[in-house]
Amino acid sequence: MTRMASPARVAVIGSGPAGIYAAEALVKQTGGDVRVDVFDRLPTPYGLVRYGVAPDHTSIKSIARYLQKVLETAGVRFFGCVELGRDITRADLLDCYDAVIYSTGAMVDRHMRIPGEDLPGSIAATDFVNWYCGHPDAADHEFDLSVEEVAVIGVGNVAVDVVRILAKTAGELRETDVPEQVIEVLSRSRVKRVHMIGRRGPAQAKFTTKEARELGELPNASIHVSPEDMDLDPASAELAESDRHVRGNVKVLNAWTGEPAADRARHIDVRFWRAPAEIIGTDRVEGLRLERTRLDDSGRVTGTGEFETLPVGMVLRSVGYQSVPLEGVPFDERSFVVPNEGGRIIGTDGAPVPREYVAGWIKRGPTGVVGTNKSDAAETVRNLLEDVAGAGTAPERTIEELLESRGLPVVTYDDWLNLDAAEIALARSLDRGERVKLARWEAMTSACRKHE
Repeated sequence: MTRMASPARVAVIGSGPAGIYAAEALVKQTGGDVRVDVFDRLPTPYGLVRYGVAPDHTSIKSIARYLQKVLETAGVRFFGCVELGRDITRADLLDCYDAVIYSTGAMVDRHMRIPGEDLPGSIAATDFVNWYCGHPDAADHEFDLSVEEVAVIGVGNVAVDVVRILAKTAGELRETDVPEQVIEVLSRSRVKRVHMIGRRGPAQAKFTTKEARELGELPNASIHVSPEDMDLDPASAELAESDRHVRGNVKVLNAWTGEPAADRARHIDVRFWRAPAEIIGTDRVEGLRLERTRLDDSGRVTGTGEFETLPVGMVLRSVGYQSVPLEGVPFDERSFVVPNEGGRIIGTDGAPVPREYVAGWIKRGPTGVVGTNKSDAAETVRNLLEDVAGAGTAPERTIEELLESRGLPVVTYDDWLNLDAAEIALARSLDRGERVKLARWEAMTSACRKHE
């Protein structure tokens, strides 16, 4: 436990799991002798727990209750609707705090860099996820679900989530927190077939066995994997024997190689060994051209020259995420992370940048699960406190003075609780589950100011 001569003041930028776990670590490692302000550009905390975890995964979403307790800890405050680079600058933060932790996550999809990728109907999976999860940036996005076939590129957990949401009926999602306007669009969906496509084989799939198994349990959707796609090369077969995760995935996938149920309204095709080569269409997506692949002797994916075309009207790209640079903060354009050692930001001269740190995906890349952020944040905080303990300068001004001087309409934690209560009340009025998310900025900020 680190003791300070006076309570350190630390700003945490980002209120997702990484940021809130950093706040918790600061409190625990100082015995509460710290003041932590957690900032977010949204009026809501919890980041990907609120806007990335699938709405039908209620057990994972319950992590929000744990994060809530951290925000209610003495010495921790929430500042919503405050955006770094728009409302406050890096210099402002260094004027007001002893140290700053950036935990802004990985906010954009990677591109496939194939012809036709920019056609209408070719969509980043994050945009679709944000929409059905009620993110205000995506509230007015429109998705054409009048098409009968959709391709989802990727075989990670996010891809599985997207496939599952497309394969479910609106009625199956009514008990979740999906915004009402999303339920209305999904109720009109004409999607009948969803293709989930992986460049590599079943042994290299990134989804968890639990997530995969859920696809086979959908009451209104059948699922199928071609037996030839399940052929394992010697290295993959050995991996399936030695790695529990791979073994579990292969077992689930093999169970789907039989004849799919014919009495289901929707169908899921899981396709391995296929790489997107071109998205076809004139004014919008009309098809997806795939090239058959294999692994070469070095384990890299290579094309075989065999092609096929799927008659899809929408392509959802889920091929990875990357962070975006923060103004004035060092950034590695190749790995898409802030260069750091144990969370200490490293400048272009190779030396640690004083008083600035990172945690979460912007520190290590989009890897791990929600809980991974806890140990990651604890490491950053240990190094931060070691550095701050040896510093003798005090912040020049308070954040309250700065925000007041700019007249910023900050959302406090109590304001967020008003929005929280409004969503619970909305669910009750619609006879829908525990909560229904408000997704539009105006509705959210209005609910926050209910007490005024």
